[in-house]
Amino acid sequence: MSHLKSFIQDQRTDKPLLLMTHVVYGYPNVEQSLEVMSHLLEEGVELLEVQFPFSDPVADGPVITDACHKAISNRPQLGACLEHIKDLAERYPNSKILLMSYLNPVLNYGVERLAEDMAGIVPGIIIPDITIQNQRMLEPLQKSGVTPIWIVTPDTDNARLDGISDIAEGMLYCVSNAGVTGQQASGLENICSYLTRVRQHSELPLSVGFGISEAEHLLRLKGHADVAIVGSALLKAFNKDGLTGVEMKLNELQSAISKMSAC
Repeated sequence: MSHLKSFIQDQRTDKPLLLMTHVVYGYPNVEQSLEVMSHLLEEGVELLEVQFPFSDPVADGPVITDACHKAISNRPQLGACLEHIKDLAERYPNSKILLMSYLNPVLNYGVERLAEDMAGIVPGIIIPDITIQNQRMLEPLQKSGVTPIWIVTPDTDNARLDGISDIAEGMLYCVSNAGVTGQQASGLENICSYLTRVRQHSELPLSVGFGISEAEHLLRLKGHADVAIVGSALLKAFNKDGLTGVEMKLNELQSAISKMSAC
């Protein structure tokens, strides 16, 4: 069993839903992005997804894309990003930090070098633009104990779900709708049947992202998902009110989960 899967299962023994928050490294600058990460971890988020920026983030909506472009102007370095993640992981051992980026930065850095630098620090990596046909490229990461996290969507057919399930470990990243990050989740009307279908093909924990932004969305996920992924909503809150906005949005989401536990 992967370290990530066991962590999620352990956390879920007494929690109805875990929270994975998303931060773009280097936005609006490195120092402030680290401040946001530290705050989220200090407040007890179970999982933190750190996105290393790329110029063409095809899976991301306008909010995260704009943040990536502004972050790139600060010339962030992946090596420095990993060092900062290591520091955060040591300071907040009760949470897990995942890396998210696109294939181009990963290949530019070198998969073997990345595997070596992530080993024992980052339990999982999300690369939205890699296909399962190219999964052998990630073998150095797997050998280092870093779990590639595969993405499924409502349009993923059963045969492809089987193919992904055959190679997936840790958790599955379930896109809530056929779109990009930040796109409104439309009330998640079909989320129950969608996640039920995914569970018929995989025993891995299910995380749900893209458009998850409100307490109501979390309530819809209860009993169907293991992890709620929130990215654009926190970034919008930061853009509007800075760290105070992030605190308010996080409190809203964590309060909703606490109320689930009390039911």
